[in-house]
This record gives sequence, structure tokens and C-alpha cells, in this order.
Amino acid sequence: MRAAAGSKSVVERYGLEAVPLHQKNTPWYRFAFIQMAVAANAGNFLVPALAVMEGGLSFWSAVLCTCAGAWLGFLFVSYLSLPGARLGIPAQYAIRTILGVRGAQFLSSPVRSLTSLYWFAVQTIGGTYVIQELVSRISGAALPFWIVSLPLSLLMVLLAILGFNAVKKATSYFLPLLLFGEGTMLYVYFTTNNESGASLTLAMDGWSGSLPMMLFFSSLAFVQYVSGVSASADMTRYAQTPAQGFWGLLTGNAAGFLLTAVIGCASATLYGSLNPYVSSSNQTASPVIITVITLTAVISMISINVSNAYTGGFSLLNIFPKLSRVQSAVLFGSAGVILSGFPNLVNEAESFISLLGGLIIPISAVLVSDFLVVKRGRLTNEDLNLLPSAPAVNRSAMGAVTVGTLLYFAFPDDWSPGFLTFVVIAMIYPLTQRNAEA
Repeated sequence: MRAAAGSKSVVERYGLEAVPLHQKNTPWYRFAFIQMAVAANAGNFLVPALAVMEGGLSFWSAVLCTCAGAWLGFLFVSYLSLPGARLGIPAQYAIRTILGVRGAQFLSSPVRSLTSLYWFAVQTIGGTYVIQELVSRISGAALPFWIVSLPLSLLMVLLAILGFNAVKKATSYFLPLLLFGEGTMLYVYFTTNNESGASLTLAMDGWSGSLPMMLFFSSLAFVQYVSGVSASADMTRYAQTPAQGFWGLLTGNAAGFLLTAVIGCASATLYGSLNPYVSSSNQTASPVIITVITLTAVISMISINVSNAYTGGFSLLNIFPKLSRVQSAVLFGSAGVILSGFPNLVNEAESFISLLGGLIIPISAVLVSDFLVVKRGRLTNEDLNLLPSAPAVNRSAMGAVTVGTLLYFAFPDDWSPGFLTFVVIAMIYPLTQRNAEA
């Protein structure tokens, strides 16, 4: 671990070491702003919209079931943020006490790094396409892909390198713009869909849809967000108190996803579109409104990607602890910038990332059940001090992850294998861990 620099440094330099007490000064609403700013993006609209278009659910049924699943995932994410708030350490360092030093270093951290890197590239590529479309619609010019993607990715990497204060300030500035843009999208929905009457269509839609389909899409939303348990402590290590970090994440995530679900489900119900940015901009010819919606899409992409790069850098730091935080952030950012310039490469990697789900879900289940059940929600400095003498790998945890991976690929797709695997592993792991300690 590297020694921290002075507290007045513009660039955050705290790596795996604990953040000093005088730096733990962030109130709950700052965390809420951050989470709300990263909520509404093209990737997060997908599950609510699919619940309508593929699941046959009504607007309100889709909003309800996806919110229920996402909020349960956010609850676990908030609980796993407590080690960061209490001890001032990043998530992957805290995970050493669960998976073992080598288990965290060579399993959970690489999986988290690769996942963050993939989504960084996907979001950047999506934002690049949006900007190209805006320029084409307004001026007719066709911008080369690299001309847009390179400065976009460099900007997001720079913010991530600067660290938590830069993330906090950027999202505080972005949030009002995002809320204005999302309000503009809803305004377009309710003022241009005059033939059916948008508000009447949604109000009369009722709660139609099968219960099994509601449970299925609820579980999909849960699986999408529960993986955040392996990164949430990265943010809350700067919280004033554990409660401030916990409630800031929970309220911000819950409110942000509610708005995301409403917009995504409205887009699917009214226009049959999975992408609200596309469906709303297609309903107007106003250059001003099109620009506002496009800027909203770009700002939302920047917000989520700064978070991806920031947490991905910490995961990389846990793999290579001799690096400084800045060095790991630069290394992660360099890979993200390069990958963001090759959209075909990212598209072909989708199957690879789906394979990572076979590890992400079992790891998340082990982390949640170990912290909440085995450790009873407490992680202390004494636990950290015991790491040098503890086994390098927690064999019970590794066994549970292995079983979970096999279950994940064995369950049929219509059983929601991610959710079912999470439940099974979260139930059996505490039993195996206690037997191992007996």
C-alpha cells in the first residue's frame, strides 16, 4: 500500500489503505446525488422496457416488479458499503476477509475489473453513436467514430483519476441537467402522443400481466444490480458515518431507478422502443429538444462511466497492490480508452461477459451471506489484522462459488438462473463456512 499524500492534493491518492478520519466528511445526500446521476442510462432502461415488450406486462406492473427486484439488490449493496464507511477501506480490500487475500486478488478483483472495463467501453461506444446521430440530424455531417470516442473516454478517465472528490463534484453538477433532460423526455411523451393520449394510456393500462412473468423480470432487475456489492464500499469510505453512507446509497439508488423504470416502461408501452433517448427524440423535430435529449444521454453515460472507471481502478489495484491508486486508474483508463475505439470488439465480447455472470452472481451471494449472516454485519480492524495469518484462500467460499457457477449454467434460462443461483448459494454458504470453522 502506498502512503497517502497531503489532504489538499487535487488528485486522490488513498489506495488500499484506510482513509483518515478527517477525510470522512461526505454527507448522505452527496451519495444520493451520485447514485441518482448514474441511474438513468441506456443499459438501465433495458430490463424495465423488456418487461413490457417481451414480458407482456402493463406499464404499472413492469414498473412495480422491476423496482421491487432492483430495490432488494440495492439493499444488499448498501449493507456491503458499511465496511468502507466504518474502516475507510475499498471494497476489494474488505473482500479479502471473506474470500481470502489470494481469493480476492485473483478471483473477485479480476472479475470486477473486467466487468467494469466492458461496461465502460459499451457506454462510451453508445454515447459516441448518440453524438454522431445528433450531429448528422442537425448538420448532415458524419463524424468519424474515433473523433468522438477518444475525447469522451479521456474525459471520463481523467475524472476517475482525479478521484472521489471529482466524481462527487461532477455528479452534483450533472444531476440538475439530467433531471431537466429526463423531464423533457417525459414532456415529449405526454405532449406528442395525442392519438392515444399518453397519460390516459398509462393510467388505464392497469396491473395486467402474469405473476410468473413479473417474478421473472423482478429477478432480472435484482441480478443486474446486486453485483454492486463488490464495489459499493469504494464510495462510502468517505462517508461521515456508516448510516450516512448506507442511506445515501439506498435512497439515491431507489429514487434513481424509479425514475429510470418509469421512463423505460413508458417508452416501451407508448412507442415499442427499448431506448427512451431514441423514442423521445424521434417524436420531435425541434433542434433544441433533440439537443437536450442527446446531451442528457451523453451526460448520463459520462456519469456511469466515471463510476465504472473509479471502482474498476480499485479492483485493479487489489490485483497489483504495488501500484499506486493513480497508476492503477491510469492503467484501467488506458485499457478503457483503447477498447472504446473498437465497437466490433466490444460487441463480440458480449458472450464472454455473459460467462462472467457465472462468477459474478455466486461471488455476490457469498459476499452478502458472509457479511450479513456469518459476520452478522460487522467487520473490524481486528479482522483486517488477522489477514496475514489467515489462509490465503477461503476454501468454503471458493467451493460455494464453484457450485454456484455450475448451478448458474445448469438451470434453464426461464428459471432465472442468476436469481435462483444467488438464493441457493446465499443459503448454503453460511452452513459450510460454520462447519469449516467448527
